[in-house]
Amino acid sequence: MTETNNIKRKQYDLEDRTLKFAKDCRNFIKSIKRSIANIEDSKQLVRSSGSVGANYIEANEALSKKDFLMRIKICRKEVKESRYWLLLINNESNAEFETNGDELIQEATELMNIFGAIIIKSR
Repeated sequence: MTETNNIKRKQYDLEDRTLKFAKDCRNFIKSIKRSIANIEDSKQLVRSSGSVGANYIEANEALSKKDFLMRIKICRKEVKESRYWLLLINNESNAEFETNGDELIQEATELMNIFGAIIIKSR
């Protein structure tokens, strides 16, 4: 496999990973207790988690390096926001719920680090 194919493959994997993150957030929301706060926080989580992958796809289609860098910064911003909403959602002391929430928070943290590294390497 050539170096160009490796780069394409890595981009595709991150697209899959951001899609999985958005889907996992949506599945997580289905399992939470319905309260006014959780409903409002869930709406924000749906928006921000979906925006991560959408902006990453846009970054891969960027017209310039500046455009690419801006989209990746938006990805990092949106995943930070998703992490924030995950931290706010009430866990109700449910072990399975808590485990799923912790896994999503960990994934958000890893995605933040990945996008941060892309930003640093792209400068």
